[in-house]
Amino acid sequence: MILVTGGAGFIGSNFVIDWLTQTDEPVVNLDKLTYAGNLQNLASLQDDPRHVFVHGDIGDQTLIASLLQQHRPRVIFNFAAESHVDRSISGPDAFVETNIVGTFKLLEAARAYWQALPAADQAAFRFLHVSTDEVYGTLGPQDAPFTETTAYTPNSPYAASKAASDHLVRAYHHTYGLPVLTSNCSNNYGPYQFPEKLIPLMIINALNGKPLPVYGDGMQIRDWLYVKDHCNAIRQVLAHGRSGETYNIGGWNEKANIDIVRLICQLLDEQRPRLDGKSYAEQIMHVADRPGHDRRYAIDAGKIERELGWKPQETFETGIRKTVLWYLENPAWVTHVQSGAYRDWLDTHYGNL
Repeated sequence: MILVTGGAGFIGSNFVIDWLTQTDEPVVNLDKLTYAGNLQNLASLQDDPRHVFVHGDIGDQTLIASLLQQHRPRVIFNFAAESHVDRSISGPDAFVETNIVGTFKLLEAARAYWQALPAADQAAFRFLHVSTDEVYGTLGPQDAPFTETTAYTPNSPYAASKAASDHLVRAYHHTYGLPVLTSNCSNNYGPYQFPEKLIPLMIINALNGKPLPVYGDGMQIRDWLYVKDHCNAIRQVLAHGRSGETYNIGGWNEKANIDIVRLICQLLDEQRPRLDGKSYAEQIMHVADRPGHDRRYAIDAGKIERELGWKPQETFETGIRKTVLWYLENPAWVTHVQSGAYRDWLDTHYGNL
């Protein structure tokens, strides 16, 4: 049995689905179902007895302790996080509460559970914390990519809250011996991503004839990682990673935002041409840059390849094509997210949890 927190969000739901495709080991899935938590992501598991969904908060230490005692998981995967930089700028409180305080309370519950386990179960237990490359700050054009030893210099409330959670996880390993693993990933993309993020926002706005807003000159560079590659990497970290270690997970795909948007327009021109025959690129609109916008992120994923044998299977070109096609083939999911109807899924399909 494994416990996944944040398993109705973008990366978490992809991970749960992928896990149950690869193994029969059951999953207890805890999610607070904030705006970005969407149980429709998990519709394929609705009648699967291997998947137990629990509506709750990682900050509820009593609930966490109860779940741990009831289900006795061998690993906790912590995906639960507030993760949108723009929202962290306008409302940082939720990021501090979930990413810092919530992680602390989850760690406290995990420590108490782990310390009471028999010695063999203690040795086998893992707490795997999923984090971000944004904790490292920004890079200049010629700077070497982030490694696991790069100093933390977070520049947004979101990045600072994730950096704090990383430090707590590290401290619980060094102070209490809790067997932890931390992964810092680059920008994920793929199915089920909430449409406030760059790639789904551009796809959906383009199809709806809306402007495609690009911050500043659009030359902010990110490393892009297809979400299913990320799921594979996390499984490798769990299976073979050394307790207390950090592993950077990246796609070896540095791309400027404006180039991403132009490529999406090209794919949509090919797959779903505009009725007027013009390119979706005509909808691109440059807008004022956001405060504190980091210029470049880049991940050196060499350690996880050397030590664990993992490397991404998708190039950006193959991954983005799969992503665009998924959004084109799943208009009902998009419509429910846009209308807010996805929030009704909990009551309709799970009752009053």
